[in-house]
Amino acid sequence: MAEGKSQFEVFLAEQIEKYRGVAFPVYTPWLWRKLVRKVNPKILHPNPEDEFCDPRIGPNYGIISKYEREYEAAKRDHTRDILTETLTVERMKPDGYLLLNGHHRWAAALRQNVRRVPIEIVNVTHVIDIQKMLQNTHNDKRVVMDLDEVVLAAPGDTQVEKALPFPMNLSYRRRLRLGVPALFSFFKGRGYDIWVYSSKYYSLNRIKRLFLLHGVTIDGIVTGVKRGKLHRGRDREKIHELIANQYPRTVNIDGNSVVFIDSRTKMFEEYTLSGAPENWSREVMDAFEQHKKQEKSEAKSL
Repeated sequence: MAEGKSQFEVFLAEQIEKYRGVAFPVYTPWLWRKLVRKVNPKILHPNPEDEFCDPRIGPNYGIISKYEREYEAAKRDHTRDILTETLTVERMKPDGYLLLNGHHRWAAALRQNVRRVPIEIVNVTHVIDIQKMLQNTHNDKRVVMDLDEVVLAAPGDTQVEKALPFPMNLSYRRRLRLGVPALFSFFKGRGYDIWVYSSKYYSLNRIKRLFLLHGVTIDGIVTGVKRGKLHRGRDREKIHELIANQYPRTVNIDGNSVVFIDSRTKMFEEYTLSGAPENWSREVMDAFEQHKKQEKSEAKSL
């Protein structure tokens, strides 16, 4: 597809218009995601929510040209793969896959007539998933943690939970931060739901199983996002509204602080932790107890 700039922009607009109002994401089973690893770039579709497709921003042709030169070099060197970095996609109806990451590489592949590109198919958390999760809970308060930055220990950390037994340890190589299961149990016993967020595209069932193997359950999983920054603009407000209506009270926990938030009054209170990993979970529990005592004291003074 040897198109010039204006031709590609026309093609991009046509693609977006073709699927507007008729396309929707669908769940991809595990085996499908494992077997389908390369596809023709022509069955990949631009994401209208991405700035690549925003007429005010649009494609960066310098980046596209850079990838085109890499493809040309790879074609000359037959020992090299045309494209080694995967494009992140989500299966969609009526056909093909929606691009979540890699629009510039996709554009370069089209312009260079690359026949097959490597993809990673993921299942992203959508509004309907959030609705199903909320239907299964009856609490009005929750605990929120970032899965990758807080719940899962970083490589090299020594304060970690015991490794899962064989063969589960081969599937779940990253260990939990020391004290995470105890914290989940602590808050569950006090009427809190547990939610985790991740910017990665994990399988929801895989994450649920990880915690079940550690003897605890979680109530909400949101993947493909950074906490508070959903990747789909049209979903952001809806998901925020659903969660806020269910949970007027939230406890935000990270490695250095615990924040108690009341969405009704817009008030929050933050407790700073020492940062010592061996004391992290105990300090979180202490912060919770201190906060509860303060609430009781304030209630008595009214």
